[in-house]
Amino acid sequence: MDRREFLKIGAVAALLGLFPDTAMAAIARKAKHAKVVKAKAAATRALHFYNLHTGEKMDVAYFTRGKYSHAALKDINHLFRDYRTGTIKPIDPKLLDCLYSISLKLETHKTPFYIISGYRTPATNALLCRESPNVARHSLHIKGKAADIRLPNRNIASIRRAAVGLKKGGVGYYPDENFVHVDVGNVRYW
Repeated sequence: MDRREFLKIGAVAALLGLFPDTAMAAIARKAKHAKVVKAKAAATRALHFYNLHTGEKMDVAYFTRGKYSHAALKDINHLFRDYRTGTIKPIDPKLLDCLYSISLKLETHKTPFYIISGYRTPATNALLCRESPNVARHSLHIKGKAADIRLPNRNIASIRRAAVGLKKGGVGYYPDENFVHVDVGNVRYW
């Protein structure tokens, strides 16, 4: 600590000593304000989606007032459905939170996630396994815990980096197919 820092700390300590009630009240107000700002930011989580196969778009606040919106989750489940069969399965809200965290990290709050694959029926997944060695036999898509995504204004390498940095689940990188797989299973990367 240099002399200037020492003098600054001494001056603050002296002022706190002269006006302890006022100083403590100001500190408490500032802390309370910071908590309110943080709570408001966390109070609503919204996502934007575009399903590449169906052409459906959605802007949805899926988490409001401290809880998940059942109506919004129902709409998301429909958009993430297996487009080949029309089968709908609940999408894990943790996956939505993961996507929300990615959008925060990349500062793409209003940009839609392009959904390449959301939920898959076991039959669809088996079909895809036969067509491609990149499809896992026990994919988390079957459980509504995975999505294959891209963002129109970000390269997939940056999406991958953001997802890996979160350490919230699996992240698969598919540059030839131009998408990133994210899931809320065990943390792993490929």
